[in-house]
Amino acid sequence: MGKNNIVELNPQEGANLESIDLDNPDFYFEREISLLRFNWRVLQQALDESIPLLERIKFACICSNNLDEFFEVRVAGLRHRLERGDTKPSLNGESPEQILNNIRDFSHDLVSEQYRILNDNLIPKLEIEDIYFRNAQDWTEKQYNWLKKYFKQQVTPVITPISLDLAHPFPRLVNKSLHFLVHMHGNDAFGRDLEYAVLHMPRSLPRMIEIPAELSQTEGNEFVFLSTVVSEFASNLFPGMDIDGCYQFRLTRDSDLWVNEQEIEDLASALKRELQSRNFGTAVRLEVENSCPNKLVNFLLQKCNLTPDELYLVDGPVNLNRLMSLPDLVERDDLKFVGFTPKTPEELQLGRPILEVMQENNILLHHPYESFMPVIEFVRQSASDPDVLAIKQTLYRTGSDSPIVEALIDAAHAGKEVTAVVELRARFDEEDNIELAQKLQEAGVLVVYGVVGYKTHAKMSLVVRRFKKKLVRFAHLGTGNYHQRNARVYTDYSLLTSNKEICEDVHKVFQQLTGMGKLYKLHQLWNAPFSLHKKLIKHIDNEITHIENGYPSEIILKINSLTDQALIKKLYQASMAGVKVRLLVRGICCLKPGIKGVSDNIQVSSIIGRFLEHSRVYIFNNADDPVVYASSADIMERNLYRRVEVAFPILDDTSKKRIIKDMKAMLTPNKQNWKLGNDGMYQISSNKLEEIKVQDKLLEDWSL
Repeated sequence: MGKNNIVELNPQEGANLESIDLDNPDFYFEREISLLRFNWRVLQQALDESIPLLERIKFACICSNNLDEFFEVRVAGLRHRLERGDTKPSLNGESPEQILNNIRDFSHDLVSEQYRILNDNLIPKLEIEDIYFRNAQDWTEKQYNWLKKYFKQQVTPVITPISLDLAHPFPRLVNKSLHFLVHMHGNDAFGRDLEYAVLHMPRSLPRMIEIPAELSQTEGNEFVFLSTVVSEFASNLFPGMDIDGCYQFRLTRDSDLWVNEQEIEDLASALKRELQSRNFGTAVRLEVENSCPNKLVNFLLQKCNLTPDELYLVDGPVNLNRLMSLPDLVERDDLKFVGFTPKTPEELQLGRPILEVMQENNILLHHPYESFMPVIEFVRQSASDPDVLAIKQTLYRTGSDSPIVEALIDAAHAGKEVTAVVELRARFDEEDNIELAQKLQEAGVLVVYGVVGYKTHAKMSLVVRRFKKKLVRFAHLGTGNYHQRNARVYTDYSLLTSNKEICEDVHKVFQQLTGMGKLYKLHQLWNAPFSLHKKLIKHIDNEITHIENGYPSEIILKINSLTDQALIKKLYQASMAGVKVRLLVRGICCLKPGIKGVSDNIQVSSIIGRFLEHSRVYIFNNADDPVVYASSADIMERNLYRRVEVAFPILDDTSKKRIIKDMKAMLTPNKQNWKLGNDGMYQISSNKLEEIKVQDKLLEDWSL
């Protein structure tokens, strides 16, 4: 699957760019396979006995959901490149066609592993805990009768069987919806000789049906998959016909939206039109239950215009992500993570107004270990403060019931000047964000959609307040979205500050987003697409200079993805100069560590655990005077050149030390640290059973 060559170089002492070709494709990993390997690491958590059983189910679901998006976006994108005749090779020298072949090989193995883990590990362990998924042959007579009645009363009224004949051609299948292909024979009431029919299951129907406790065979929980019920009673939908089989399947389609922003006048209206077609894009994957006969499988492939390479035969429900609701249906706290209460900084526990505290000190928060409530209160209190004149806010993904959105609406109703930069194109949140923008506009909020051609991914809020006849600015800057629920499961940093230079910079970025004026010079912030890439290059060069002059030198980067070739080259140069480079890359990493003479000094790790590692942090030792920035941006081409991003400085020594301590704890070998080898494979950095998990350690530290 792709190139995994280990390049051995033996450069002369003082090797440099003149002696090594850093464009060598053997120095880079393929990004799509790197992302699939991330999903493999997620799936391995389902086998970790130290994780509570119902939480392990979630990891299998997350892997399934990630795979859906991978096919909807990345596989679809590669297919578009082939259709355009684009044969430009990737960083590791492979063509789009080669990459697609690699993806198919890896994906088939990954899907097989998903269902092996489900059937051979998770379901048997659930049964030990008295949690069962009952097959039809296991039903008691009472259960059979109850499920038959359930099918008649709850399922039959909301589905429409579609027989396939000249008057009823093969239907347009909705993206990722559960369908059944019914194979039959016989003549219907009109004398037609029918062979096939398709059943579409609306998303309103639960995919797991809980059997009432009074009908249960045990004292535990018993469930039946909707697919099992439909297969058992499908014959009731076709009276007089002989049913030979009923087989579940699911089609995945291209779900990326395309809008030419240069040729439209109303982005929201254009996106609305595109959203209507998302469910019916080009097919990219077909999942079919593995008991389906070859004749029927080939029939589906032909109707979906797919090849056998794009077929995935599965041993279980075709959408594992629907198991995500299981922990909520089973009241077993002993099989779930122990709950925790995020900490609130002491200075905010005394009931003082948050703006008053911010005038005295910066407030650094590490979510979810520390509460997201201060961020919400920052906007809420500003909305109700009579001396606050204006609030500006970026919104990327906030959720439909965001308290921050409600606070912005309250502020507008109170007569304050409220501006919201809403990113309509946040993938798979477009519809919610269009509704959000309309809701804000109706309340009197000035809503803008950012800059044409650039997604606004920066996470920032600005408050302007009158204080003793002067205007004072306050700002929040974050690495994550303004989403209260995500703040419980995503790790992110927030900075609440009244630093004049930082707040002035935030004001200038908002001016660029809303006024489209000239490029402003910023004092403290690094922003894409203007200065962020240059600043990162500059600080890596500084570390090279420091080590060449005999000073301490080290680079620590924590990001979600690393794909930008220019910055990878620069990190290789730093390694060649002797700079110690330590990278925490959760997902895609195209940099190849451990190449002799090139990346000997680079270590790449990936933290996978209870919380999704989402924060981005850049640390440069700077001759023992650390430069520390947190950011909304990954080191990817899209973040550096095609998005509005912000990196903000951590200026006070106490906060710097906190972040550096956090990063070094994650880099220390532990049971959540996966180390990347130069063959592209990851291994847990410590196999010792007594080794702690770094996220658990951070939870313990913050609970003190």
